[in-house]
Amino acid sequence: MSLRVQTARLLALSVAAFVAPMPVLGQALDYPETRREHVVDVYHGVEVQDPYRWLEDDNSDQTAAWVKAQNVVTMPYLESLAGRERIKERLKELWNYERYGLPNEEGGKYFFTKNDGLQDQSVVYVSDSLDSEPHVLLDPNIWAKDGTISLGGWSVSDDGGSVAYATSDGGSDWRSVRIRNVGTGEDLPETLEWVKFSGMSWTNDGRGFYYSRYDAPASGEELDGVNKFQKLYFHELGTPQEEDVLIYSRDDEPDWGFGGGVSDDGRYLVVGVWKGTHQENNLFFLDHENPEAGMDELFTGFEASYTFIGNEGPVMFFNTTDDASKGRVIGVDTSSEREKVEIIPESENVLQSVSHVGGRLICQYLQDARTVVKVYETNGAFVRDVAFPTIGTASGFGGDADDDVTFYSFTSFTYPTTIYRYDVESGESEVVRRPEVDFDPERYETNQVFYSSKDGTRIPMFITHRKGLSLSGDNPTLLYGYGGFNISLTPGFSVSRLTWLEMGGVYAVPNLRGGGEYGKDWHEAGIKTRKQNVFDDFIGAAEFLIAEGYTSPERLAINGGSNGGLLVGACMTQRPELFGAAIPAVGVLDMIRYDLFTIGWAWRSDYGHPSENRADFFANLKYSPYHNVREGMCYPPTLITTADHDDRVVPAHSFKFAAALQHAQSRSCKNPVLIRIETRAGHGAGTPISKAVEQIADQYAFLMEHLGMELPAGF
Repeated sequence: MSLRVQTARLLALSVAAFVAPMPVLGQALDYPETRREHVVDVYHGVEVQDPYRWLEDDNSDQTAAWVKAQNVVTMPYLESLAGRERIKERLKELWNYERYGLPNEEGGKYFFTKNDGLQDQSVVYVSDSLDSEPHVLLDPNIWAKDGTISLGGWSVSDDGGSVAYATSDGGSDWRSVRIRNVGTGEDLPETLEWVKFSGMSWTNDGRGFYYSRYDAPASGEELDGVNKFQKLYFHELGTPQEEDVLIYSRDDEPDWGFGGGVSDDGRYLVVGVWKGTHQENNLFFLDHENPEAGMDELFTGFEASYTFIGNEGPVMFFNTTDDASKGRVIGVDTSSEREKVEIIPESENVLQSVSHVGGRLICQYLQDARTVVKVYETNGAFVRDVAFPTIGTASGFGGDADDDVTFYSFTSFTYPTTIYRYDVESGESEVVRRPEVDFDPERYETNQVFYSSKDGTRIPMFITHRKGLSLSGDNPTLLYGYGGFNISLTPGFSVSRLTWLEMGGVYAVPNLRGGGEYGKDWHEAGIKTRKQNVFDDFIGAAEFLIAEGYTSPERLAINGGSNGGLLVGACMTQRPELFGAAIPAVGVLDMIRYDLFTIGWAWRSDYGHPSENRADFFANLKYSPYHNVREGMCYPPTLITTADHDDRVVPAHSFKFAAALQHAQSRSCKNPVLIRIETRAGHGAGTPISKAVEQIADQYAFLMEHLGMELPAGF
């Protein structure tokens, strides 16, 4: 049984020991009393207490009762907040616009996603042309009444006749894969189970596709069992999963995962071999013209990252960090000595991705966390830059080597995601879909500033707000960050952030070390024993915003999710006086035991291996939010958010952190520490619009209450 707090079983549980009176705003809350146990582990000669270990068992009745008791306090509190209902209504008004995904042309048909506005899930459509009337191919909104079964990925065969699609139930990372006949709209009888962290890549003849899966977990370990020994399979249409052909696995390498992709010409199966979240990977291939040769191990040793771009006959192109920390393009002739020939050298900007379309290489770079796109011939000759309307983020440019056109999207903080058609030969861009959103972008502005972190490192930050903002130090400000896993935060449009701007708030996004904004060295400056640099960068951003008159500590809130939840937890425990509110979402908060659940072991590339490595242990113990909560402190008003189906960052992280904060908060401190536990939801992907509206309204109403905000006239 999972933590579905609305089920009859939970309603029947006796929680008398936990029941708290209705909260009154402005008064200290009477939290449920959470049992503390004497649990002590010894790491590298150091005793580490873990009094809330019992909350890790999300199958126990005691944990379920604790969850229900927390919601008895949290939900009435949030529902009583001023402005909450109006914020919900405005979110719905802003979200109610047509949103399109990038078109994908296969077999003379165009496939794309569209959301009419307030649909919980986007719908997949197919049409004969970009202008013709489309018809529905996949509608996730009819899969569950509450919208919690979502589309977790889809792939169309080259002839446009079949689509393999993956579904996620309740936000889980586990996927079930079905195959639909595009012409009839009917599904084939087979279902593929226990698929996770996998794409689906079709053979050119449409006979089937490659995908990756794990063995079925033991009963009771579906959500929190450790995921290891991934395997690569081939599925032939019309056959049961039991008959799928095992293409590659490694019984001697439990941490290896496999992603298989078929080259445009159908000749090669290219297999990227990943190990956790390490940026470096191995790369193997199968030559379908010479299958008896078996798997060819082209790049081994996890010495650099290698991403397959495309091929011209036996010559393969790769985007790699080999001898280039910011990336370069190389060519390798697999029929000869396999010398790495440089085609496009490393530049001062980070090479994010490369596509092989129209016989050319389209390279997407990051320049100070904004997109720059350059087009080259396959011999490395520069062709042109792609022009964009403003500072922002472009993505897409996919397709096959012989396609004449490609599609891309462009977005910024106040520029809704717009779809463009790009002619590879002429370089002309044409708007295909431009959304109409109920707001005036001319009322807002985004500026990029640079500030110094604690050690003097220069950090960029985007700041968005109403034009004419007074730097009086009195503006409610939301500081959002991530800083990890080589992930870059770039400008992007968000209805929720737009709502915050309309509420009179300032929105700030610093590009912290640990991310990928400046390449491998920038990422590695914020991992393992250097993780404190990330927190110093975030604290430096807060201090900059205060010093420059944007805000003050009592009007500054911090927010981040997953690794960003760790960021918020670490910063609020290190500098509680610096923030007026904190919202750590689905955070990694126990940095000593994080690698014991689901895919947590894969994060050791960023977080280290504390149980095995002494230096990693002492570094993690020093900043781990759960272990650095101090009794008698007055922590800022805190709303911790998690979900019962999060099988990536298990909810135990948030449970234990919330219990520790509630226990430690000074009895004279009236700042609330609440935990909001979403049901039938996971780490965030696939969250229905209806649930997202509720979540964001709760968060913003919480910030309104504790940053001293009032909704402006006309909101």
